[in-house]
Amino acid sequence: MSWVIGALFGLVFFLILAVLRDRFLSFRGQVPDDYSDDATDFDLKTCLNGPMLCEGIIYGPTGRVVSRFVAKFDIEWTGDHGVMRESFRYDSGETQDRVWELDLKEDGSFSASADDVEGGGKGTVCGGAVQLAYRLRLPKDAGGYLLNVTDWMYLTHNGTIMNRSQFRKFGVKVAELVATIRKEPAT
Repeated sequence: MSWVIGALFGLVFFLILAVLRDRFLSFRGQVPDDYSDDATDFDLKTCLNGPMLCEGIIYGPTGRVVSRFVAKFDIEWTGDHGVMRESFRYDSGETQDRVWELDLKEDGSFSASADDVEGGGKGTVCGGAVQLAYRLRLPKDAGGYLLNVTDWMYLTHNGTIMNRSQFRKFGVKVAELVATIRKEPAT
């Protein structure tokens, strides 16, 4: 009987360690202040401005690639208000368009809204990184689920932006996106 109690104790201990590792020592454990000493300055109005090219992949819940995409972004700023138009083409041939409204605040934070984002998003710029959290409603043909999304964008020294996003349902990661965003080459 004591071995059963010991086994249960061990199982609970390892579950607690797994939850703590996931929460504090992984993607979700990042906070904007982690990047406050970064010499790179991620100015949204400069770094996300004009025509841009985005290329990326989406991983499913098992960690395998489930989709690839190329997107064209066009971002315009009027003062501290930006409009970002995104046009995605997936390897399946499907397309998706989204328009973000971005509003910068003096403290380095910003708000973001789009038609499929419920309640708007809240973002923070700190050093060379940007964090954006929001709730995304999937299209009906994709189940219509409401997912919690955390986007992190990191500015590289050549101006390319690395984007990593996690999509969660009930706290469980159901998808992850990794992409590059860069100025569209002149034609």
